[in-house]
Amino acid sequence: MSGSIRMPPGARTDTLPAVPRRRRPSWAGPDAVDELATRLEEFIAAAVHPDEIAALLESDGMSDDQIREKYGCKDSFSLAEELYARVERRHPEPAGPAHDPWRIGLLGCLLRGVVFALPGLGYVLGAPLLAGPEDGLGLPAGTAPLLAGALCGWAWNQGLAHRAYSWLGLGDRTAARRSLLLGAPAGALLGSLVALAVASDHLGAVAFAAGQSCYLGAATVLLVMGRERALLAALLPMTAGALLALARPVPDAARLALLLGSLAAVSALAVREVAPAVREPGDGKRISRAAAFAALLPFRGGTPDRRGTSAAPWLGTSLPYAFFGVGSGVLVVYVALGDVMAEGAGSDAAIAAPAAVALTLSMGPAEWLLYRFRSSSLAGLRSSRTSRAFWRTTAVTLVKCLSGYLAALFLLSLATAALWPDAPGLGGVRLTALMLLGVVLWTGLLLQSFGAVLSAAVVCCAAGLAQSVALLVDGADPHLIGLVVYATAAGVLAGLVCWLLGRATAHR
Repeated sequence: MSGSIRMPPGARTDTLPAVPRRRRPSWAGPDAVDELATRLEEFIAAAVHPDEIAALLESDGMSDDQIREKYGCKDSFSLAEELYARVERRHPEPAGPAHDPWRIGLLGCLLRGVVFALPGLGYVLGAPLLAGPEDGLGLPAGTAPLLAGALCGWAWNQGLAHRAYSWLGLGDRTAARRSLLLGAPAGALLGSLVALAVASDHLGAVAFAAGQSCYLGAATVLLVMGRERALLAALLPMTAGALLALARPVPDAARLALLLGSLAAVSALAVREVAPAVREPGDGKRISRAAAFAALLPFRGGTPDRRGTSAAPWLGTSLPYAFFGVGSGVLVVYVALGDVMAEGAGSDAAIAAPAAVALTLSMGPAEWLLYRFRSSSLAGLRSSRTSRAFWRTTAVTLVKCLSGYLAALFLLSLATAALWPDAPGLGGVRLTALMLLGVVLWTGLLLQSFGAVLSAAVVCCAAGLAQSVALLVDGADPHLIGLVVYATAAGVLAGLVCWLLGRATAHR
């Protein structure tokens, strides 16, 4: 019995010979099981297990008594196994290309990257408001309130955007508008108060920080609701004025008019976008205050409206997004100001603004590559036959997308350093630190897109805290500190990505 089975010449060695079936006598009637198999052939051929066929038989109302009487099988499972054995397996591919919900155009993502970066030109026009002596850390006048307001705005608006997107995911666009209607002004007020608390004696910088907070709230509304083109159009006058101010002197009154004009335009567009939330659709009645706050406050449950909208999402799910925003913001701030803050007042250290601009512009390609990764991983999920093969496919896709982002960041950093007047040199250590920070930001955004934002937020906040503590040490090299912190954070996040995204269940 242990010897090899001899096969006749020309026979296939990868299959067993067919089991002969008992012949039915010529006088016998048609086989009821064969008739049923012919009638359900399409469904049976596509089934991957007999239980699928048993479920179909039971859904058709076949009882075990009927099956025993008509088909000679004891129950639906026995009949299903007989049908499964009689019909050859056929799993046809879907007609046409498979649906890909992650396909997105590159131009729209690049537009968002430009929209993210253009507000930085407002600091060129607002220079007269920020005039004054350097502070104790050697930073330009007004930097402290601007940074405090910006970090507060990044954290608040990241959480607010997630909450609005949660409502949009539930199909309730009105509730998303209500969240933005209440959350954006609250965030602007909070950012202004934080800037005032940091530097109450520099009213010009506080006023600029208040306008910055208002812009962040209004821009969040437009970006969440998909109005990037309108936001770009509102920023064009300010952009043109800033470029003119770089080439020739511009009166202070004109600078202020351009800043206020762009801010007013963006705010007006945001108000127009959320205005439909003031009235409920259909009956023209104003919404109550309770209904408005229900879209923003942390209610686990709620009363469904007449359209059957589900309960409000829990506010706690948006907090990790806010912490990720402030953690990544702190890391970007240290890229631009780390040298000045480490060496203190009176030093010759320069602000590395081109690096911050390059990171901001790179968010456009980063977003497109995130969508590309999701699309490619979905295709790999369809084509892979084993979990190990899917992990390899995901790893290759990750390396390609991350390499593409780092290439884009490298080119943008070289371009901004070349075009920026009196920019600090982009040496090997500084460039390596910038690339590692790019890995941190992109892998963090990737984890965020898969819902694993808590781990990304913890790593980014821990990295920002570690760099803050290290700068307090006398004689510490800011470049070496940044290199170690970014490398550690990048390694942790890359490991989390490989561990999490190699599982098929993470791509649901």
